[in-house]
Amino acid sequence: MEKPCRIALVSGSLRGGSTNTAVLQTACALAPDGVTMVLYGGMSELPHFNPDDDREGESVHPAVADLRGQVGAADALLVCTPEYAGALPGALKNLLEWTVGDAGTYAKPVAWINASGPAAPTGAADAHASLRKVLSYVGADIVEDACVRIPVVRDAIGPDGTIAHPAIREQIANTLTTLIRRAADRDADAAP
Repeated sequence: MEKPCRIALVSGSLRGGSTNTAVLQTACALAPDGVTMVLYGGMSELPHFNPDDDREGESVHPAVADLRGQVGAADALLVCTPEYAGALPGALKNLLEWTVGDAGTYAKPVAWINASGPAAPTGAADAHASLRKVLSYVGADIVEDACVRIPVVRDAIGPDGTIAHPAIREQIANTLTTLIRRAADRDADAAP
């Protein structure tokens, strides 16, 4: 029997009714049996990153400990983020900075979806590049085939908080399948 897979999901948006969060909730609905999807919800609770608050051997803020615990327990990480002012939202960048101190993303399969609507000037290309730069720096295993831009408009979100549009659901499912496969391959490679 294959080992169960756990994927941590991080929305880069704090906005209520976020299309980014809807993409991740849709991914949860599409997850195959044996895959546990955990949507991280503590980004607004994280303190501003300060290296003085992340000293080796000392306790960190409880919200940081929770974040690190969720990332550490995951076999893979899926991020969905908007683009603000030509880069990552500040809250998401702050979250990523907190994962550096414990090397939580090091060698962990990571993928992302940028869900900026068709009106976005660059289609979130700058956020896409920003994520690649940050996650490359921390040594994450970036799953290139699962890093995509899927334009989602707010009207595509149903009352249940997920996206019903078949083509968008298929793209999300493809990203998820590719990420799960990488996590499974990594586990197989690590097996004695």
